[in-house]
Amino acid sequence: MKEVYASPDRHTWYVSTKEFFRAKMTEGSYMQEHEVKMLSLPKKLEYLKGGLDNDTYIDGILQSLPPSYNPFIVNFNMNGLEKSINELINMLIQYEATIKKFAPSVLIGEASTSKAKDKRVGYWKRKKGKAKCKKYRRSK
Repeated sequence: MKEVYASPDRHTWYVSTKEFFRAKMTEGSYMQEHEVKMLSLPKKLEYLKGGLDNDTYIDGILQSLPPSYNPFIVNFNMNGLEKSINELINMLIQYEATIKKFAPSVLIGEASTSKAKDKRVGYWKRKKGKAKCKKYRRSK
């Protein structure tokens, strides 16, 4: 019974692994910000129980990336690259710089101007059937 309730490390381990595997980088944010978060979580895990193996950390980092990083992930997996976490982060930062360099810029066009419609009474009925518009008949 003491083993169940006396181990706060188990709960901390659970929360840390959950946070690590559910972490998601938002589209358009910087890799360096995400790197800080993703590197701090494994350090917590290493402190608690020795951590996870390198491949599991790398899989967690790759799964946390947004869809714009899919070409990088495919290339990384197809080439079977054996990298450390720090090497992976450096590769991701270089890839991010490449994406931002070749990303299409959004052009903002000029605002269109339209003429104000005539607000006179019965204006919309003048061409056809002006006698049917009661407001027009009253104003004349």
